Amino acid sequence: MNNSTQHVEANFDGLVGPTHNYAGLSDGNLASKNNQTKASSPKLAAKEGLKKMKALHDLGMVQGVIAPLARPDIGMLRQLGFTGDTASVLKQAAKHSPALLAACYSASSMWTANAATVSPSRDTHDGKLHFTPANLINKFHRSIEHPQTGRILKGMFSDANHFAHHNALPASNYFGDEGAANHTRFCNEYGDHGVGFFVFGESAFNGAMPKPKRFPARQTLEASSALARIHGLAEDKVVFAQQNPDVIDAGVFHNDVIAVGNRDVMFCHEHAFLNKNDVYNNLSTALEKPLNVIEVPESAVSVTDAVGSYLFNSQLLSLPNGKTALVVPRECEENPQVADYLQTLIASKQGIDELLCFDLKQSMQNGGGPACLRLRVVLSPDEQTAMNQSVIMNDSLFSTLNQWVDAHYRDSISAQDLVDPALLSESQFALDELTQILKLGSVYDFQKTGA
Repeated sequence: MNNSTQHVEANFDGLVGPTHNYAGLSDGNLASKNNQTKASSPKLAAKEGLKKMKALHDLGMVQGVIAPLARPDIGMLRQLGFTGDTASVLKQAAKHSPALLAACYSASSMWTANAATVSPSRDTHDGKLHFTPANLINKFHRSIEHPQTGRILKGMFSDANHFAHHNALPASNYFGDEGAANHTRFCNEYGDHGVGFFVFGESAFNGAMPKPKRFPARQTLEASSALARIHGLAEDKVVFAQQNPDVIDAGVFHNDVIAVGNRDVMFCHEHAFLNKNDVYNNLSTALEKPLNVIEVPESAVSVTDAVGSYLFNSQLLSLPNGKTALVVPRECEENPQVADYLQTLIASKQGIDELLCFDLKQSMQNGGGPACLRLRVVLSPDEQTAMNQSVIMNDSLFSTLNQWVDAHYRDSISAQDLVDPALLSESQFALDELTQILKLGSVYDFQKTGA
């Protein structure tokens, strides 16, 4: 068995798709709703994401790229009763249900924290790295993602000797699953047996448990429990925790908007969890050592400011130089209360050594910060060798993808552009070329999706 210190936690960021637009599709995501009338810039969004990927690569991190989904989903529009050629389908949808058209155009797969739940081989019963795409049933535009997401993940991690892929959970409210946005893994070294931390918003079968009143709880206890079973995780190495319903109602639609963890550190708001002391104790017991909980009090940063700045939708990284860095969006520097707290945090030497700040405005305006944009995958040396090497960021790929974006992406997209058949053709041509760059194979069924 490989030495535990040779394992790495790789970050795979979603490449923003060519149809990135603001449509306000996500109830409970305040940024998404507040910016729904604005024009988007797919080109700028993609370049912002690529810049962050390249910066982490330059720091010595293993950084990968996850391809966007084929959009618009013409196949889904046809399934819902719109007929004729592609132009007719788009025209009918724009006339009768512009919100549905926007949903089938959504580039929301860029937020790959929702792509899947991932369990490292060190934690699973069969010693393989397991992937389960999230069903994302709470929002229609996301619920149609998982078939393509599964194909893309298989195109990246195809060796059956090392990787196990599962179907999404049943498409039922009882098993609402939002992927890694509600899952964190704690450990000592990445190659040690880790602790799977699953956070849920409500129990579908136990109506007596608290639940939010204003916004939906997207993850159920039943879904989290099923994922732990499917991935073959040891019961004494799994901890389930419930989100505070009040913070869900304040705009914390996923746990990664109020908490982030890495190795033996959790950075969270004091109001993140119900029965928080039990949660912390259970995690320490499973970890077999005290968990370092850096808890931010309401008096230092309010939940409102945390949601507005996306302080906790950050990446907590173990850098090759031994330091721990917190990757935050530019909005954290622009919020005086949050900025002051972060300076105090670094000076306090509690376990976070430095800050890395990125401008991700195009993503942030749709409700996605640094943590939303990445899927974490712990890899052994053999798994790193076995995976698709063409999706790993390097100087050459960074240059190639920037040129690809320049060639195929529009500077601006507004609602009226979604009826234009040329946007569909542009997207199809771009993604066909991307599969060759990333050597993904036939992950897009353009005839079925129409994109």
